[in-house]
Amino acid sequence: MEYLWSDKKRTIFGLPISFTKYALNEERLFIETGFLNKTEDEVRLYRIMDVSLKRSFWQRIFRVGTIHCCSADKSLGDFDIVSVKNPKDVKEQLSQLIEAQRMAKKVTNREFMDDDMDDMSDLH
Repeated sequence: MEYLWSDKKRTIFGLPISFTKYALNEERLFIETGFLNKTEDEVRLYRIMDVSLKRSFWQRIFRVGTIHCCSADKSLGDFDIVSVKNPKDVKEQLSQLIEAQRMAKKVTNREFMDDDMDDMSDLH
């Protein structure tokens, strides 16, 4: 399988000394954790509703960051892509792929519709 992006969680001094791996293709994000006991999770990109970037002082010094993803995936829920290189670029690439998948699958957010329904019920 060909990946558009992959990286490892970076720990001390921004070095990839970790057993957490991330990979991204056009449709899915893969998260592999563990050394002896491995866990492999994946989330379909159209299920990710929102992404944000967090960078602590130390992360900024070592040029890494954590991308927080709000997801509608039942097994994974909300999750973080922790301490990866070039986090702004990764977040932008992820956002574009998410939008493309949501358009291709004709998936819409119902959060605004739910708010509108609540407002309409207040009128009665």
